[in-house]
Amino acid sequence: MLRSLIWLALGTFAIGTEGFMIAGILPMIADDLQVSVAAAGHLVTCFALVYAVAAPLLAVATANWPRKTLLAAAITAFGLANIVAGLAPDYLWLMVSRVLLALSAAAFVPSASGTAATMVAPEKRGRAISIIYTGMTVSIIVGVPIGTLVAEHFGWRSTFLGVAGLAAIALLGILVALPRVAAPASVSLATRLEMVRRPDTLIVLALTFLTLGGIFAINTYFGALMTSVFGATPEMVAGALFLAGIGGAAGNLIGGYAADRWNARRFLTAVLATLTINYAALSLVAVYAPDRHGLVVAYVIAAVWGLAGWSFPAVQQVRLVRLAPSLAAVSLSLNSSALYFGTAAGAAIGAIAIDYISITAIGWTAALFELAALVLLLATMKSTVTKPVARVAVERA
Repeated sequence: MLRSLIWLALGTFAIGTEGFMIAGILPMIADDLQVSVAAAGHLVTCFALVYAVAAPLLAVATANWPRKTLLAAAITAFGLANIVAGLAPDYLWLMVSRVLLALSAAAFVPSASGTAATMVAPEKRGRAISIIYTGMTVSIIVGVPIGTLVAEHFGWRSTFLGVAGLAAIALLGILVALPRVAAPASVSLATRLEMVRRPDTLIVLALTFLTLGGIFAINTYFGALMTSVFGATPEMVAGALFLAGIGGAAGNLIGGYAADRWNARRFLTAVLATLTINYAALSLVAVYAPDRHGLVVAYVIAAVWGLAGWSFPAVQQVRLVRLAPSLAAVSLSLNSSALYFGTAAGAAIGAIAIDYISITAIGWTAALFELAALVLLLATMKSTVTKPVARVAVERA
């Protein structure tokens, strides 16, 4: 059963490659379309906001769809949206394509995670979800660096067309190899909103928001920082992103194991403390060592960022699934919304920091997000489930 999830992981690989390669090609897009780096960063903000709003709405709208049909339709739409992006004649059309990409990704990723969680025994949920997120981490190791190099030699538009090809392969695998999975029980938007009002759920979602805000304050502008501060070439940026991906792959495996076996809150405390220190160090190095020595430190920071950051998602998602196992699709779609609201906030506040302070301030910006997440986690260590949702038995997180 776990083998069939490989095709869903390939789908998230395509989505991750498109989403994360922005960090490497943002300066190219800004230069070609004659907009500022901060304005180009709004492509990330737009994607994230549309995804955050669309994920729960699409989950309701497609509640009765068989999972295989939904996943196939979503990855098809994602591939077509990449073609639109690759052919976009100007900034406006590229923004439109990012909206289309967000809608299709918002339909695919939560459904893929929910499908993975329900296809296996409860004690294997963490590993199943980590398989789906392996596609994301591998996209950083392979897709993002290669995309950056392809963009350097063939133009940034070619990267979107390449991702469209990946989506086509994922579609074929889903159609041929993924077993049919019945649609989960239909859950109304009112029930989803009721779940958001639960204190335990709200705390977990807020933690996702803050953590991803910090991660994407860095991720969105990392390539621009490397280029403008350390004088890195596109090949050097690709190398740093490759190290982040290696760290991310290891972190994803650790997160999947931790979700099934370790104390989640203690593990997340270590993750958030590491991210806070790591991001603050990036700003310090950018200010006080904007040279090749600082560049080496930035490479190390990228690897640690990948390791700690990618150990986070699986643990968070399993925490949510445990709150209400029969509403896994609901909680995971809400988590995706929180994740992308955080992404939008991180990218937007990062742009403000760049415009009003300096690009070297993005490390401090990210560190403040992670510090807020750490304070929230420590302040709610003893929080408990306080009320059930729609007659569904709830397990303690």
